[in-house]
Amino acid sequence: MVTEQENQEKIARMQQDVDIVKRMDRIKYKIAVMSGKGGVGKSTVSVNIAAAFAKKGYKTGIMDADIHGPNVPKMFGVEGKTLIFDKEGILPVETENGIKVMSISFLLSSQDVPIIWRGPAQTGAVKQFLGEINWGDLDVLIIDNPPGTGDIPLTILQTLPSLDGVVIVTTPQSVVQEDVVKSINLVKSLNIPIIGIIENMSGFICPHCENEIFIFGKDSGPKIAEEMDIPFLGKLPLDMKTSEASDIGNPIVIKEPESEISKKISDIVNKIEKTIKKEASP
Repeated sequence: MVTEQENQEKIARMQQDVDIVKRMDRIKYKIAVMSGKGGVGKSTVSVNIAAAFAKKGYKTGIMDADIHGPNVPKMFGVEGKTLIFDKEGILPVETENGIKVMSISFLLSSQDVPIIWRGPAQTGAVKQFLGEINWGDLDVLIIDNPPGTGDIPLTILQTLPSLDGVVIVTTPQSVVQEDVVKSINLVKSLNIPIIGIIENMSGFICPHCENEIFIFGKDSGPKIAEEMDIPFLGKLPLDMKTSEASDIGNPIVIKEPESEISKKISDIVNKIEKTIKKEASP
């Protein structure tokens, strides 16, 4: 026999699903960024992709779905900001460049407070982000997923309506490649388009001799793309200025738009833009 409480919970879940569809219907393109392993610079890539879309004139938002390591606010210089609640939902924090940001970080009393949540609490928070955040009308929403193929990435992939595709971030290390393939296979198993793969930290230009040093190996990104039959979007070098820009809350594509790394990111975003527009065309 179904109890009254179970009925209420079912109704609440149904209403949440309706709310998610309504919110997401106001966003033209929705892109998830994933990696098989932590430490590949996925959040830095996500932030710069969002910034590059905003520079192109797109009304852009970014959702930090990494509950346990929410770094996106710091990288945009909005760490410690307060969310505003109104009758239409929760308003995301807006950067100086007009990019809308949502992260669990905004709900913490201190950035040192750990999030000690089990799976159901994590997925519940992600669904609240999708259904209760009033993004308004956006052209592009970037979803920065935590690494791996656990509860949160799976919830994003299964819950987000009309997801336009997934961008995979890897590094040249062989140990990373094995986990990246798992992420690719997860996305494929759900019949979600893979926009392509980015090889981050692909090489380092020595500031003294100006030779390129392949600290983590070489050319694994193109190799994975060929073997898994997915597009290769490009390589991003291991770059000190990119890291420094993230640390001060000013993404490199905004801080130094004419730098070589910014041009490479812009080229990648141009490819992403072309793909999602092609996928969306009738």
